[in-house]
Amino acid sequence: MQESQYGLLTKVRDMSRAGVLVGLGITVILLQLLSQQVGWQISIALIALVIGIPHGAVDHLIAIPELLSLKMALFLIKYLAVTGLAIWFMLVFPLLGFQLIVFLSALHFGVGDASFFMEIYRRSQSVRFPRALYAVAAGFTPVMIPLVSENTRTALEAVNPQLLSWAGSFAHQALLGCIVLNLTTVTLLLARKIYFPAVDLLALLVLALMAPPLVAFALYFGLWHAMRHTARLTLEFGPSLRQHELNKPLLSFWLAVRAGLPAVAIVMAFSAWLAVADGTTVSGNLLWYLLVVTWALTVPHMALTARSDFNAMTQESDVEELVSL
Repeated sequence: MQESQYGLLTKVRDMSRAGVLVGLGITVILLQLLSQQVGWQISIALIALVIGIPHGAVDHLIAIPELLSLKMALFLIKYLAVTGLAIWFMLVFPLLGFQLIVFLSALHFGVGDASFFMEIYRRSQSVRFPRALYAVAAGFTPVMIPLVSENTRTALEAVNPQLLSWAGSFAHQALLGCIVLNLTTVTLLLARKIYFPAVDLLALLVLALMAPPLVAFALYFGLWHAMRHTARLTLEFGPSLRQHELNKPLLSFWLAVRAGLPAVAIVMAFSAWLAVADGTTVSGNLLWYLLVVTWALTVPHMALTARSDFNAMTQESDVEELVSL
């Protein structure tokens, strides 16, 4: 089983990086053909967000395996109540809600990425991996940089004009700080001969600096974070674990994806209903409401994954030898 898990984790590591770089290449071509038009950016953002939704919809199946039970019913009520409260807060206080979700998401994404690497290292050979520093750099690079770049204004206007001043007068300092943090972490990783995380940080930096903000975040969320988190879900999700025991890593991954697919239809339908209930056209505001619902679902999702992230971040490998992958 360890071999199957290790093979899947390393394959997803490479595929997520390749997917983001291919998406960036397509984006560069579209920028040459369509310039900074927002329509195609919104389309890419919608597709990538939809791809990323299933990874956060398996929480209940891991927390409580008994699907038809009172515990599951109570769990879902609490989960949806927190989500509903988060949706209300972001619709009533969009600026403050956006600021909070940016920082929470950066921490969640970074810790998740560091935990992903720790799962790989534990199944091979241990390294002196600066996981805390990497987590901060890996979270704030893809989240913060696109939102404080020069092209952010157009993207935020397309999402919600109330978000234009979200970073206040600190946008430039935040941009420089995140770039310095990224390159400092890369330098430290290379000095310790820890190459894959260093390459990943550079790939995320290139994506954040070159792609339009909407596209940069969406590609990261759908093709990077969601894929890596799903790979980690296979280490806990019962049906996926059984496929690992049979040495079927791809089927294990698919079962984790399939379990979250019903959430895509629910989230899309609910987001469209919010847009219609707001008295506006669905096409004009679907991205904003889809983002709000996705962000709101992230709140209980982050709370539930915190324990597994912490365990992955702190648990050491049983292998004594210190080498780099």
